[in-house]
Amino acid sequence: MKILVVFYSTYGHVYKMAQAVVEGAKKGQGTDVDIRQVPETLSDEVLEKMGATEAKKAFSHVPVCTVEELEKADAVIFGTPTRFGNMCGQMRQFLDATGQLWANGSLIGKVGSVFVSSATQHGGQESTILSFHTTLLHHGFVVVGLPYSFQGQTRIDEITGGSPYGASTIAGGDGARQPSETELEGARFQGRHVAQITAKLVG
Repeated sequence: MKILVVFYSTYGHVYKMAQAVVEGAKKGQGTDVDIRQVPETLSDEVLEKMGATEAKKAFSHVPVCTVEELEKADAVIFGTPTRFGNMCGQMRQFLDATGQLWANGSLIGKVGSVFVSSATQHGGQESTILSFHTTLLHHGFVVVGLPYSFQGQTRIDEITGGSPYGASTIAGGDGARQPSETELEGARFQGRHVAQITAKLVG
């Protein structure tokens, strides 16, 4: 059983969540988990002006994903920052290149899941995941979220991301806030949950 975690991260928040997703997914019996990042569309000059160059070094070793790799996986878990309530442009461009996979029905029946980050608590975490689901459904993915059996998403004693649609983290307006342990545990739970559902489908 092969699970692919595909993410885009600017300042490292989504990457940290992706690492937790991988950790959780690997707890699935007989699970082979790979992590990939989508191609960057911004120039080095722009990234430097954004102050993202140093943060990106932390995951520069992660291979860049090709659309063909999606076809080889039994499940794909996507991670993206929020851009105005939608996925980021880099992820959108990557998915827009999957037209041939759609035409061939190559992704029908695979498990798809999404986790995100946003700058603020109500900055589009849920709408980003839900709008991402539209693309997954067009491809025929079996969409899996983050069930309420992960009780961390019901906490009210701390500010935290996470919803039944998927794990999420809040980066803060200046990006200083890092994923909390509750948010990371939600990502681990989602990875493990996807592995369990996938095992039932491919078994």
